[in-house]
Amino acid sequence: MSNLKISAVQNGSIAHEAGINPGDELITMNGQVIQDVFDYRFLAAEEEVLLEILKPCGELLQVEIEKDEWEDIGLSFEKPLLDEEKSCCNKCIFCFIDQLPDGMRPSLYYKDDDARLSFLYGNYITMTNMKQNDLTRIVRYRMSPVNVSVHTTNPDLRVFMLKNRFASDILSRMKYLAEHGIMLNAQIVLCRGINDGAELDRTIEDLSGLVPSLKSISVVPVGLTRFRHNLPILQPFDEVSAIQIIRQVEQWQKTFLDETGSRIVYLSDEWYLMSGTKLPDYSHYEEFPQRENGVGMATSFLQEFGEALSGKKGKPVKRTVSVATGRLAGQIIQNAAAQAEKAFPGLKILVYPIENHFFGNTVTVTGLLTGTDIQDQLREKPLGDILLLPSNMFRADTEVFLDDLSIKDIGEALRISTQKVAIDGESFLDALVEQSTNKNP
Repeated sequence: MSNLKISAVQNGSIAHEAGINPGDELITMNGQVIQDVFDYRFLAAEEEVLLEILKPCGELLQVEIEKDEWEDIGLSFEKPLLDEEKSCCNKCIFCFIDQLPDGMRPSLYYKDDDARLSFLYGNYITMTNMKQNDLTRIVRYRMSPVNVSVHTTNPDLRVFMLKNRFASDILSRMKYLAEHGIMLNAQIVLCRGINDGAELDRTIEDLSGLVPSLKSISVVPVGLTRFRHNLPILQPFDEVSAIQIIRQVEQWQKTFLDETGSRIVYLSDEWYLMSGTKLPDYSHYEEFPQRENGVGMATSFLQEFGEALSGKKGKPVKRTVSVATGRLAGQIIQNAAAQAEKAFPGLKILVYPIENHFFGNTVTVTGLLTGTDIQDQLREKPLGDILLLPSNMFRADTEVFLDDLSIKDIGEALRISTQKVAIDGESFLDALVEQSTNKNP
């Protein structure tokens, strides 16, 4: 592996005091060449660290560091993994990336399947591109938890669903990690008529053998766009089939609760919302192990909103606020809006569920809306004083939509002040009732 170029040095850090600068290259740590971020973190955690540094002028330095165990050295590198990401080698019949249209920004078409990203950022991996050495490194560096896209434990069915002949042994790989103390979370993307019904029961039963190392299982419905050209025909779930899935998983939750004290398996919010079934209570989700995977997000939002509402005085708020959201979350936002209007006299909230014309009307989640659909569908609507846009509509750490329109573009087209709002209940309430300086004209 080539040397690691240092992109930044934290001011006042150990590395800064040792004279290490951006542009320097890290050659070795304690005599070892660094393969990736976990080698670096493992060696950097030691109390005595010897760095071999190459200066841009060609000078080679030996930097000896004595510090507290786990104390950060203060170096950042150009690549977060210090290595190339491992891309996905599957052709899953339900892959959302394969359902994207041509012409979008290149980064949207990249499929990662890297255990290191699972540990660092919570990504889900299929483990099909992993060898025994990769599993050993996970155990060695305690890369826990690992989030696994299981989908099915039936070997033949998993090969079919992932279109990869190396996909069959998922259970043995997860067992190896579990036996060596690695915590696991599992995800099942459910495809109607393929891995549901008896196959879903089989998968959950097989995974139950990994408890307590297995902390949670999420069951989420397949997402289908209108761009499934030359892809297997998949049938979307509907109200009736969603209710059947809820009842089936509820039986497993009862079994797990009786046997382990935890429900273990959870349904994503889409199942309840598409079927019109009442959302579970806050306590149902226990520690919310897969909130970022859409499990319990709606219940959590309403709980946070209610708690924030009870802590605010109901003084008059004379303003009209509009909110754009996905069709599925529309009823949740309407619920919160009604509570806020009742608590704050003079506050009027206009909630606009947006149809996803870009990906197709079977895509109903807020996070896959485009700026174009929002702009087109709100053009003739009354918007009041400000338009609120949930943060999950945007690319991470930006104000840019999937179609590369920005929040500023929306504001200019609709002639309205716009504001990006975090998707937690307290932030949403604050945005409804408080004049914010963080907005786009």
